[in-house]
Amino acid sequence: MKLCRVIGTSVATVKEEVYQGRKVLVVKPVDRQLEPTGKAFLAVDLMQAGVGDTVLVAQEGNTARQLVDDQLAPIHSVVMGIVDQVETPEGVRYPPTVTRST
Repeated sequence: MKLCRVIGTSVATVKEEVYQGRKVLVVKPVDRQLEPTGKAFLAVDLMQAGVGDTVLVAQEGNTARQLVDDQLAPIHSVVMGIVDQVETPEGVRYPPTVTRST
């Protein structure tokens, strides 16, 4: 699992059936200090996360397919949780507060 920040959303007019009705987010890994690290990738959102949220992502095909309950689904990464805080030996870090319009 990886700690990531949501940096965007993706839009597709034609998509595999398992993606119908699901949001696909662009996420970028972050370190323990919540600083960006690594390359961005796509993850299916199972938690109603939004841009700016810090999330926990499973980046492994079998786990992703189990979470969407489809063993043949062409899915590799899924957002499994929205992070409220990160506790490390250096202390507690809180992700930036995200203000969303409704």
